[in-house]
Amino acid sequence: MSFKSAVITFPGSNCDRDALVYLKALTNGEVLNIWHEENSLPNVDLVIVPGGFSFGDYLRSGAMASKSKIINDLINHSKKGGYILGICNGFQILSEIGLLKGALIQNKRLKFLGKNCFIKKRYQSDFNCLINKDQVLKIPVAHNEGNFYCDDSDLKYLHDNELIAFEYCEGKFSNSIANINGSIDNIAGITNKDKNILGMMPHPERAFQNFHSSQDGKLILESLLS
Repeated sequence: MSFKSAVITFPGSNCDRDALVYLKALTNGEVLNIWHEENSLPNVDLVIVPGGFSFGDYLRSGAMASKSKIINDLINHSKKGGYILGICNGFQILSEIGLLKGALIQNKRLKFLGKNCFIKKRYQSDFNCLINKDQVLKIPVAHNEGNFYCDDSDLKYLHDNELIAFEYCEGKFSNSIANINGSIDNIAGITNKDKNILGMMPHPERAFQNFHSSQDGKLILESLLS
């Protein structure tokens, strides 16, 4: 069965090409690039909302992108059970339009972070089913507003429904700080209740090729394909 996917590009996206390469290398299916002013998505299995600084992060990260024409059909795609992966700014956009709980606020130390981090699986979904519970993944981050926040009731909701996909952790044989940006409960990525949407701050599309410092990002897409 053919697996079709698409990447949405907004003004200011800077990881859309990386996401396209990621999909083309690992899915062996048709991969489409969709401009944000399109009114509809093609019939695809997965849509990636990529990282970057959509609309320059003016007003608030993801706020202006949330008003793009393509957003209505992205929401329709999610309601039909289609898969969506929001990476970094994509996670911010998905939170902004209400497809995911919580918000991404400024990093605890008020500095941009561009470095490898370590994450592990918290609760299972189609996006992490090939990852063992105690397996530590090394995947880079690049964000200034990656500090995940939600109120107590939403945090309880995330745990009760097992929607926390990934959490920051210490790297093996490393003196790394587990929670790099101050995210509540070490949260690095969450799903929606139906678990067909994943938002995550680390960049799996920057951790899959031989010249990358890690190939652990393969496991997210390979889990979904399985």
